[in-house]
Amino acid sequence: MAPSSTISDIVGAPLQLVWFLYDVAAETSTPTLFLIAVSVVGLAFGLIYIALHIVAPKPRLPYPSEKTYITTNPDGTISKPLPLPCWYDRWHAESRLKEQSSSSTTVSYPTIPAGFPVPDFGTVEPAEVEISVVIPAYNEADRLIPTLEEMVAYLDEHFGRPAISGPGSRPTSKGTGTPKPHRNVFKDASAHKRQHPPSGYEILLINDGSTDRTVDVALDFSRQHNLHDILRIVTLEKNRGKGGGVTHGLRHVRGEYAVFADADGASRFGDLGKLIEGCEDVVDGSNRGVAIGSRAHLVGSEAVVKRSAVRNFLMRSFHFVLMILTPPATSRIRDTQCGFKLFSRAALPHIVPYMHTEGWIFDIEMLMLAESAPATPVLASDGSVIGTSYGIKVAEVPIGWHEVGGSKMNLVKDSVKMAIGLAVLRASWMLGVYRRRLA
Repeated sequence: MAPSSTISDIVGAPLQLVWFLYDVAAETSTPTLFLIAVSVVGLAFGLIYIALHIVAPKPRLPYPSEKTYITTNPDGTISKPLPLPCWYDRWHAESRLKEQSSSSTTVSYPTIPAGFPVPDFGTVEPAEVEISVVIPAYNEADRLIPTLEEMVAYLDEHFGRPAISGPGSRPTSKGTGTPKPHRNVFKDASAHKRQHPPSGYEILLINDGSTDRTVDVALDFSRQHNLHDILRIVTLEKNRGKGGGVTHGLRHVRGEYAVFADADGASRFGDLGKLIEGCEDVVDGSNRGVAIGSRAHLVGSEAVVKRSAVRNFLMRSFHFVLMILTPPATSRIRDTQCGFKLFSRAALPHIVPYMHTEGWIFDIEMLMLAESAPATPVLASDGSVIGTSYGIKVAEVPIGWHEVGGSKMNLVKDSVKMAIGLAVLRASWMLGVYRRRLA
């Protein structure tokens, strides 16, 4: 009889508690019950808010050495650490000054009529090259070369290389010529009216504390392909994670467009042109636009079917959680995790300065920040303002993709971490732990 008695006690205790609470509620007035309920809910939210302040990721400031880069010299030697250009530093300084001293919290662009300012504190330095590529790399010595070969071949053909022909001269393209946009949608004419518009490309390899020969492999490749001062290597003193590496790289890009691509080369880099066209399709009156590579069209294909059942189950489960926890526009994106995303230069100040997540789900925070960006004017073809539009539009572009071995992701462990991280991220933005403010 002992086991039955134990089961009865286990079941009976909660029932007794329920009946006790029912008796208390029956003897308590409605206003008092309402006050108690509000107090309990308020206490719960307060505890959650405090807990989020403790567990929510807080990105560290960069070390001085992380604001420098090395590259190869024409004679094959390695350069000394050189200062890394940083649009973010200037933007942040201007933003702080205007936030403290100016009654206006916006800045006007010459192509936007008075009364419709761009929702931003500071301005971004003009682009110096046409495309910047950011590659986050952690122990990628074995997978880096094929990626760089495909990347450089495409960029040389379509964008050319910036070359300095003499002291004080401007870059000129050595390639087959920079392709023109397929539509004249970029309304800010400052880049196109300059005497020397941006040309060529740069590659920023963000070495995220690698312990293998990643840096040596990249430098050897640079020597062999004469990528002097085009392939720039930035080393982080301490590993920050893929999100931290990408965010750090995007703070220092010089391109009219900025794209980050995984070092494994799983995404077909030749589809970069599709991303640029996708960005042009959705760009707004302030030149803000985002285009992301998508593998959603491959669902059901051999590339996905060959994956393990566990991997496919976890992928679908994460997407289901994503739809529940993210805001509307982000929840409709079918593939948030593809490591091939492109941003117009004007979109960067609305996303990069407010990033917190440095792990696997940093892509989602980027998309959420794009969706929640302040409103900007919508311009007609003649330049007249026909309304306003909230958020930065995101184009999801189908790209070629293939599985590459050597992934550093622990399937089950990291999937659980991603789900927890997504919940913390969403709750932090909803409750105001994370806010769009200058640090």
